[in-house]
Amino acid sequence: MDRRAELHATLRIEDVPTVRAMVARKLREAIMSGTLKPGQRLVERELCEMMGVSRPSIREALRLLEADGLVNTVPHRGPVVSTISLEEARQLYAARAVLEGFAGRECARLHDDEVVRRIGGALSRLKAAAARQDLAGCLEAKTAFYAALIGGCRNSFIERMLKPLHDRITLLRITSMSQPKRINKSLREVTAIWRAIQSGDEDLAEQCCVDHVKAAAIAALDMIERSRAKEDVSAE
Repeated sequence: MDRRAELHATLRIEDVPTVRAMVARKLREAIMSGTLKPGQRLVERELCEMMGVSRPSIREALRLLEADGLVNTVPHRGPVVSTISLEEARQLYAARAVLEGFAGRECARLHDDEVVRRIGGALSRLKAAAARQDLAGCLEAKTAFYAALIGGCRNSFIERMLKPLHDRITLLRITSMSQPKRINKSLREVTAIWRAIQSGDEDLAEQCCVDHVKAAAIAALDMIERSRAKEDVSAE
């Protein structure tokens, strides 16, 4: 074996997912779909029984999700699905508006037919899911829409920065999209984004993305404030 082949054999990592990675993926999917809800306790013993894996695998997976901001360890309670405070939400949406505005502008500038087709396809699935009041389908289609938008700007740094933001925001989107008025308004907003990108209008695409994020922020912040008010009343 020559030196190059020896080095290749030494450094090669087989693409086989570990139990920890598979458990983390399953838990992430459950959080993203709303099966595991914000604030819900994640009891290791129960997760071990449900998933058929060892406690160390569960703990390692939870640590991975905690690093992504999806799980938070609360004193005397243990790990719970993360919630988002009012100030965190403000910061998240402010950062998202800047980054997605750039992504929309770049998609319009590059005007890749395949990207336009992918965004349009996700939009069609979103409309269909909304029409049949399929919340899980809406979340899946919305995720595909943003993936096409962000991937379409061809900037790996934007993609890396937006992914953790979207993971956290999905915790809010699950609740906000269950409100019929917000779903319909969101549909109009993302349709405007797609049309601007389709027409290659860079300024309009950026503005539509920013307007959409700002509208989503208003709905999310209002939802958090109302939820906090209810908790305060319950505590009295």
